[in-house]
Amino acid sequence: MSGADYCPSTPEEIREMLAAIGAADLEELFSPIPEELRARSFDLPAGISEFEMLDRLKALAQQNGAPLTLFIGGGYYDHLIPAVVDHLAGRAEFYTAYTPYQPECSQGTLQALFEYQTAICRLTGMEAANASLYDGATALAEAALMALRATGRSRLVIDGGVSPFSREVIRTYLANLDVEIMEVVPRNGGIDREALLEALDDATAALLVQNPTFFGTVEELSDIAAAAHEKGALLVVSAYPISLGLVKSPGEMGADVVVGDGQSLGNAMSFGGPSFGFISARKKLIRNMPGRIVGETVDGQGRRGFVLTLQAREQHIKRHKATSNICSNQGLCALKGLIFLTSLGKEGFRELALLNRDKAEYAKENLTAIDGVSLVNDGATFNEFTLRLPKSATEVVERLMAQGIAAGLPLGNYEPEMEECLVVTVTEKRSKVEIDRLADALRNELECIRF
Repeated sequence: MSGADYCPSTPEEIREMLAAIGAADLEELFSPIPEELRARSFDLPAGISEFEMLDRLKALAQQNGAPLTLFIGGGYYDHLIPAVVDHLAGRAEFYTAYTPYQPECSQGTLQALFEYQTAICRLTGMEAANASLYDGATALAEAALMALRATGRSRLVIDGGVSPFSREVIRTYLANLDVEIMEVVPRNGGIDREALLEALDDATAALLVQNPTFFGTVEELSDIAAAAHEKGALLVVSAYPISLGLVKSPGEMGADVVVGDGQSLGNAMSFGGPSFGFISARKKLIRNMPGRIVGETVDGQGRRGFVLTLQAREQHIKRHKATSNICSNQGLCALKGLIFLTSLGKEGFRELALLNRDKAEYAKENLTAIDGVSLVNDGATFNEFTLRLPKSATEVVERLMAQGIAAGLPLGNYEPEMEECLVVTVTEKRSKVEIDRLADALRNELECIRF
């Protein structure tokens, strides 16, 4: 049966449309498109009902096999999302709201973003936050630019424990600027303090670290903050927000700017996005902060109200004086982060963090008991840790994937000298049964090597 039989237009109407645009036939219409890029067929099936469509999609999804049990992190995490998050964020007044340029008709959106900023400040121990950025990597790059502007210097020191994805974004951001970037190699999954402090000098604008590190090690940063400040540099910390339910906040450790990715705060993984980036800082740096900032005020009648304030965005002032060319924010995703935090509350958030830590410790104990498996991390960890295996971690992950287990993130693609290393992530969603299954599968896989 031909495509015309399925088309809602008659052959005569198709010929008339082709004649109107000067094409002899459908072949000529699509001739500018290379053959290898064209659709295999324009013979589309007849329309079906919603019920039939859902059945069809379920059948297609089943071809993927059984769902994977995820022990992968490295920046995006498989956390529980309370039902209230999507329920409230899906309300039309939030879901369809646009840029709140007119405060008199945008008070709901502005107040939500103001409360989000307040929550981020409390979480990070900082004094000011903006209304969100695109993601954690761009937030860290924007923090680097903040430090360069605030100090008037042109040198950055980045610890190698910062995510390789974030480091790549920073290099891209600064590629055409006269900025020196020095990266310090980590030690045993943590910060090489001696090398990091030695790298600081009077030309350094900022020291950029991640806590926990990309390898999962939790660091105490107070001494590093003091050393950076002694040199006149800022300390920028990329933080994993869930860990802040248990780990001392970067603000308490002396950080000047704190950033991170908000995906783990009520946003689904969704094949890598969207989520939001958060950025917070000491109040003295607020005029260097990129993006939107919502402030609280009163109207002419003394009533509480909210407005966009301290606008240093390129849309509002001379472009060359703008703090950043970021023109928007991830308002709906940030709202999900706010709903997530407030639905859990202080004690609930701490309990969530404890679940992550405790389950990861159980997994760490069981996995390192396997012959040939050792722990790379010297220090404490939160819900991620790095294992050294007796063979290529990539090969192990591929073989366990066939058993329905995503065993972790192999590091060979990012750190060539760590081909045998695997970052394992355990969130509150992983059960004892699943962790035991991972340990058994890894043990069996490694025993195959010896026999």
